Amino acid sequence: MEYRQLGSAGLCVSALSLGAWVTYGGQVGEETAAECMLAARQAGVNFFDNAEVYANGEAERVMGNVIRRLGWRRSDLVISTKIFWGGRGPNDRGLSRKHLVEGTRAALERLQMDYVDLLFCHRPDARTPVEETVRAMNWIIEQGWAFYWGTSEWDSRQIEEAYGIARRERLIPPQMEQPQYNMFHRARVEVELEPLTRRIGLGLTTWSPLASGLLSGKYNDGVPAGTRVSLPGYEWLRDQVVGPGARDKLAKTRALTPIAAELNCSLAQLAIAWCVRNPRVSSVITGASRPEQVVENMAALDVANRFTPSLLQSLENVLDNRPDTPTDHRG
Repeated sequence: MEYRQLGSAGLCVSALSLGAWVTYGGQVGEETAAECMLAARQAGVNFFDNAEVYANGEAERVMGNVIRRLGWRRSDLVISTKIFWGGRGPNDRGLSRKHLVEGTRAALERLQMDYVDLLFCHRPDARTPVEETVRAMNWIIEQGWAFYWGTSEWDSRQIEEAYGIARRERLIPPQMEQPQYNMFHRARVEVELEPLTRRIGLGLTTWSPLASGLLSGKYNDGVPAGTRVSLPGYEWLRDQVVGPGARDKLAKTRALTPIAAELNCSLAQLAIAWCVRNPRVSSVITGASRPEQVVENMAALDVANRFTPSLLQSLENVLDNRPDTPTDHRG
């Protein structure tokens, strides 16, 4: 496993991490979650990501139970959670001081932990002044409930506003952002956020390297049974991966297959390796519903080490719909 610093922070996170979105407490039970987490830990993963909204809090309970059962030393782990959607009440969502404090305490109780290493504002909140959010996150860190705070799916302007307020008021600024990043969704990381990684030392923990499974190739011929897009309540995700708007992406995914074959890797490994090869990314959050998927995903690190300039050019040609010249990319 490769370990990278979280932007300018001294904290080191595994280049590949494991997230609980959809699966824990929803798509899979605690036993399978334990098998997946154990496989990740055996591969050197130290960063495990969660959120209060995942399975309505059940994902945090499952993760906390697994860590306690396996007897892992807390200091060996980097645990994150995200606060925004905590319930249906008028004060159970958003980034008000009230919800950030109460939501964090509730998350810690579900995780059975005294603190999380990383605490994210899961989305921007137009109703709450940014200064209120910054002060609340600073207070939470001063209580010892979190070590670092950051944002998820905030744009660069919003992050800079929070950073500026923190510096002006001598408070702790946001250290990391958690944006979506994959072959089909790259401008936010590569264009918009890239200057912030250099100027303020922003770390990036990116999610959806497989574009909700699209880049794994499993939807090339339709929707297999048992996938997350077949779950009730995820019709919106089904439209994204197999709807009319996904046709171009499906065509590109099929065009990537020969490149993966030349590298003797799966499409999923190729897609994850493409994300890892970006030095601005601190950690790529992967997901899995079976331990075998974890093992496969972790092998993407070796694939990334075999990338060559000609391979990257061929990938760009596919993604930009440009004609390619056949090349042996085995390096």
